[in-house]
Amino acid sequence: MSCNCPCDIRQEQESLDALLREVRACRRCAAALPLGPRPVLRGRATARVLIVGQAPGTRVHATGLPWNDPSGDRLRAWLDLDRETFYDESRIAIIPVGLCYPGRNPRGGDLPPRPECAALWLPRLIPHFPRVAMTILAGGYAQRHYLGDRARTSLTETVHAWRDYAPEFIPMPHPSFRNNQWIRQNRWFERDVLPYVRGRLRELLRD
Repeated sequence: MSCNCPCDIRQEQESLDALLREVRACRRCAAALPLGPRPVLRGRATARVLIVGQAPGTRVHATGLPWNDPSGDRLRAWLDLDRETFYDESRIAIIPVGLCYPGRNPRGGDLPPRPECAALWLPRLIPHFPRVAMTILAGGYAQRHYLGDRARTSLTETVHAWRDYAPEFIPMPHPSFRNNQWIRQNRWFERDVLPYVRGRLRELLRD
């Protein structure tokens, strides 16, 4: 494990910065992306929390700021975090399963995250965040990638079994408005899961 001396942290950050430049220059899926490539992610080596979603939407693609949309507003409300804290890269890293906007699904909503991102970049990125103590998995794509065979057969079952994954991982539904009915039908999520997450965040993000 790395020490916390300034020289060590500086070296870790320099290595991460170089990798982030490489990631943001990625054009691997350019031909398949309707709006072109724009990998959206952020974080510093000192981050204590990692938030994993599925892929940027059009608003996030336009601004380059993750969760800068109504889904992000709901996620911040769930976590009881203001925008300043949420976007403090020194404490919270945000890396979706798919880094670029994948396009629109003709049947509604966005297409699934491009599969190339997770295979190409996540194995290289995640080791650069050695201090992360809690990873929030927002949605089924994030849960299947990080939990693998430990994920249950449905998102509801996985989220309901959150105690089996805590404190390392916290599975959540995606905060999209498309999940309004799920949230209404599963009141236990806001009653049982969110108080634990908020308390854990207060511990981890304490200055």
